[in-house]
Amino acid sequence: MIRPPAWLTLCLSTALAAVALAPVSATAAAEGPEQIVNGTFDTGTAPWWSTANTTLELDDGRLCADIPGETANPWDVIIGQNDIPLVKDETYEFSFFGVASPGRVAKALVQLPVDPWTQFLAVNPELSVSGNDYSYTFTAPVDLPNAQVAFQVGGSATPWRFCVDNVSLKGGAEPDVYTPDTGPRVRVNMVGYLPSGPKNATLVTEKTEAVDWKLERDGQTVAKGETVPRGVDASSGQNVHSIDFGSVDAAGTGYTLTADGETSRPFDIAAGLYDDLKTDALKFYYTQRSGIEILDSLRPGYGRPAGHLGAAPNQGDTQVPCQAGVCDYTLDVRGGWYDAGDHGKYVVNGGISVHQIMSTFERAKADGTHGDGDLDIPESGNGVPDILDEARWEQEFLLSMQVPDGKPHAGMVHHKIHDAAWTGLPLLPHLDPQKRELHPVSTAATLNLAATAAQAARLFAPYDAEFAARNLAAAKEAWAAAKADPARYADPADGTGGGAYPDNDVTDEFYWAAAELYITTGDKEFRDFVLASPHHTADIWRDRGFDWGNTAQLGRLQLAAVPNALPDRARVRASVLEGADKYLAVQKASAYGLPYNPPDFDWGSNNLILNNMVVMAVAHDISGEAKYREAVLEGMDYILGRNALNQSYVTGYGEVASKNQHSRWYARQLNPDLPNPPKGTLSGGPNSAIQDPVAQAKLQGCKPQFCYLDDIESWSTNELTINWNSPLSWIASFLADPVPAGDVKVTYTNHGQWPDGFNTQITITNTGDEPIEGWTLKWAFLGGQQVRRHWNAELSQDGATVTAKNLEWNRVIKPGRSVTVGFIGADAPGPNPKPERFILNGTLAR
Repeated sequence: MIRPPAWLTLCLSTALAAVALAPVSATAAAEGPEQIVNGTFDTGTAPWWSTANTTLELDDGRLCADIPGETANPWDVIIGQNDIPLVKDETYEFSFFGVASPGRVAKALVQLPVDPWTQFLAVNPELSVSGNDYSYTFTAPVDLPNAQVAFQVGGSATPWRFCVDNVSLKGGAEPDVYTPDTGPRVRVNMVGYLPSGPKNATLVTEKTEAVDWKLERDGQTVAKGETVPRGVDASSGQNVHSIDFGSVDAAGTGYTLTADGETSRPFDIAAGLYDDLKTDALKFYYTQRSGIEILDSLRPGYGRPAGHLGAAPNQGDTQVPCQAGVCDYTLDVRGGWYDAGDHGKYVVNGGISVHQIMSTFERAKADGTHGDGDLDIPESGNGVPDILDEARWEQEFLLSMQVPDGKPHAGMVHHKIHDAAWTGLPLLPHLDPQKRELHPVSTAATLNLAATAAQAARLFAPYDAEFAARNLAAAKEAWAAAKADPARYADPADGTGGGAYPDNDVTDEFYWAAAELYITTGDKEFRDFVLASPHHTADIWRDRGFDWGNTAQLGRLQLAAVPNALPDRARVRASVLEGADKYLAVQKASAYGLPYNPPDFDWGSNNLILNNMVVMAVAHDISGEAKYREAVLEGMDYILGRNALNQSYVTGYGEVASKNQHSRWYARQLNPDLPNPPKGTLSGGPNSAIQDPVAQAKLQGCKPQFCYLDDIESWSTNELTINWNSPLSWIASFLADPVPAGDVKVTYTNHGQWPDGFNTQITITNTGDEPIEGWTLKWAFLGGQQVRRHWNAELSQDGATVTAKNLEWNRVIKPGRSVTVGFIGADAPGPNPKPERFILNGTLAR
């Protein structure tokens, strides 16, 4: 994700310490009600000024300028006035008449006139050819004798004309109190509910006694009951009631829920609600790609030239030098995913993202949930599941960030690569003119590569043995380099042009990397490291969830979910259930069904909520207990509308959904020629710290759930990132899984193992009361194992996934009876554990 540049993150007191300030007296502030000099331009253009690339002129009594094209940032062309006095705690009205030909979104600011350019007001008026009046209010947080009013009008590929008139700044205005439109007081999952799942809603009301509710469809009452008063919800400050209509399982569209005189927004009850989201959340990554043209034929409305390949004005990612004094070489680091709404690429954020995408596939590869062609990407049709092709685009980039042999820190990994200075919004990647730089290596980045490359080695083995081997070699080299240099940390001050991503405790990354290397290789070194790590037995289930800086949970979840021979694996799996029970208890205590409830919400709270849901989903996979799956479904209710703001945080999902996430190229709010983020893009969500000026102007004192704005400039609450969509993809895939447990048991027994092969027998037992009339069984190997000879079934293999179909003579399995299937397999490098997930006729076998 983008981390705030220094000129935005410094608190006002720190920022203003950089300027020698004299207190502004009340007398000085009262010199006149109008703070702007010559805002009507009756006396010419003075004291207004402009940057050297444009000339001010008067046209029909207005101040006008021809704005040049081919500029990258809004601040590349500025028209402004200095020495505007502000009085602390005074509320001002800033107004003007603006014209643009052709129409254009501009940026109007009242700000500190020197670095760090702290903004007291930042707005983005959409100017038209006919012209409009604009008016805004803000409260000055400091005394300042020399504030600046500025119109930033750069950042356009084509020239245009800007005119302004009647510019005014007056004190004594009434404060503009921001009140979000939260719609009806009955809050539901606006996308809908699965017929067989839980169905919960939240009523916001002043009443403390139960009230009646009714569920309607097509004007008919389907169900009714009484609410359950829950008191004041701490995360929203609202008095709320719960509504449970889980007994309704009839599929249909246009349901509404009415209580206390309020009717919810409509929703569906239907199977397959998460099928599209599973795909859309993954399709997001194609339009985040760097170094490749995004084809409009594949993503209508989102096509754009390749970014950062060196075509002017790009300086490119093909021969990127280090920051001064860091190294004496260049690297070709083209490709990968842009991290968030900026043009940076960060290994520690890319690591958890590509890991979760690969884990989404690894969990479901036996089900056939993700196939070749389902994401509509350039690689579709190559015989490899699209989800792996997309993951490879990022994994290739991570590999390219490794220091070459013969260079200082060989085997270590550069922490990040991004622009030398911050760029503004909007800015398409191919128009970015900034110099690109490699930043120093870090142990954290090195271990991220060790973990993801080890995972990629086993997943790609059935499709591309050479790429798998390359990954395994890189993983082992990175592991050795990290052990030799275990405390090389990213500089927290290295935040110019991109986020710093500091992390001064990488013991969790060591644990995660060792876990992945052990699962892939079975080597004693990695097993012993896992068993000795303090993270292996510690309570790692943070209330706030896991993220790029807290990765021990990734190792624990993998050891629990992916077949392996760890001696204490039963305890590991039990610990995941303990973590899931912890989050389930938090969820039950929440009137909004949140498995996350710290006293203040973190940056990217939605991602943390989803990661807590991943823990509960893995608990369901390893235990089969329905309560965990139901908890995941209820958690999605919050993401899709059952929240204090009554909105979905996923673009394109729900009647009212986020659409203005912070991005330089999905920037329709700033430029009507550009699109909003693609359908299936998750917003970061409420963030109590509200670091950006837009949020600070409107959300001071907000309760945690209300600390959010669907505004492109609110980068602290409304950003999009690759590591926020990755758990959304994981969870959507989990909920799209059509495999409830059935009345069948599968036993997989290896009868013999030799250096390059093995002999296996599978027994399928009908544990139900009805005969099974014809059967198809699916399972998946850990890596590159292959079936060579088989008997008692028709066998086929696609990648690691094997499909066995009955023969005519054994097509019926009577209740209590079994059939057996056998095969000789060719071994692959690494361990050959028994598969643990079997799908028979679309049903999960237990």
